[in-house]
Amino acid sequence: MILYNVTVGIDSDIEQEWQEWMIEVHIPKVMATGMFQRYDMYKVLSHEGDGSSYSIQYISDSLEKVEKYLNDFAPALVKEHLDRYRNKHVAFRTLLEKVG
Repeated sequence: MILYNVTVGIDSDIEQEWQEWMIEVHIPKVMATGMFQRYDMYKVLSHEGDGSSYSIQYISDSLEKVEKYLNDFAPALVKEHLDRYRNKHVAFRTLLEKVG
């Protein structure tokens, strides 16, 4: 199992609108690629500073599917998010493999 984690820090003045857009628009587009079986979205409780942080975790059954997503689909989806929330967020991505 491969977990593709996107952690987003979002400004508090747009947090609610961003959360709704993620759930109603962005995440469904990611899932429609067929590269992931499921996702979970968490609010980070240990976050310090202004705004809030969220972890969106997409689960895939293969590294090949995640790589296809990153190469073929992610650039347009990342650009859409960046254009919509420019200067209102920071994001970083982590790829993890389940062990044991």
